[in-house]
Amino acid sequence: MAPIALTIAGSDSGGGAGIQADLKAMSALGVYGASVITAVTAQNTQAVTAVHGIPLDVIAAQIDAVLSDLDVGAIKIGMLATPEIIQTVAEGIAGFTGPVVLDPVMIAKSGDALLARDAVQTLREVLLPRATVLTPNLPEAACLLDRLVAETREEMVEQGHALCALGAQAVLMKGGHASGDICHDLLIADGAVAGEYSAPRRLTKNTHGTGCTLSSSIAAGLAKGLPLTGAVEAAHLYLQGAIAQADALGVGHGHGPVHHFHMVWPA
Repeated sequence: MAPIALTIAGSDSGGGAGIQADLKAMSALGVYGASVITAVTAQNTQAVTAVHGIPLDVIAAQIDAVLSDLDVGAIKIGMLATPEIIQTVAEGIAGFTGPVVLDPVMIAKSGDALLARDAVQTLREVLLPRATVLTPNLPEAACLLDRLVAETREEMVEQGHALCALGAQAVLMKGGHASGDICHDLLIADGAVAGEYSAPRRLTKNTHGTGCTLSSSIAAGLAKGLPLTGAVEAAHLYLQGAIAQADALGVGHGHGPVHHFHMVWPA
């Protein structure tokens, strides 16, 4: 049987982030991807021009349809948009006992908001305690904690511990928004830094969908049965390859997508 992962997220009409990025990454990594769409966005590499939330009963029905039939090994959760959608998803996966990767999607690469301001507290209280691993970038971590954005390694570690204290089993603090020539991601778990993943910072504007791609890649690894540290390491390496070939794709006129299938057909 093929390993199966489920993504619960929004649709990106431009194909670079959201459900589309998740399914591409899962497929590239040899995992069968199923999906639950929480919102439809009119989006490209330059802007998000419209967002339409899927009716709650349809979201619930999608979750039930997948989990009642498919042997899902891991779930990735991305864009949820509203408190009501967050609550619906939490109730829908209540009986799921496998690992959950929670990517707290708040802002698109274009700068457009993807999570309502009043939904942050619901996300913090309802879904964060359900996360096997939470994958915030530095502004998202700061928002969840109502703090200033971490600027040092020590602050990243401290905020990771604080998010674990809110209920997440582990937190991957992503350092893409930090400064410096080297980008560091820190995995915080069991009261310690369980892993550090570093790569040279690439001077490219084509990073649309990196957060979605990383979180869905981690879910793919977990669906394969990898331990969390192994799943994060494999996902990090895959994403670095996808970023390295992003410029060659030439998709769109704004923040272009990474190359999800760089291992299959180099650009």
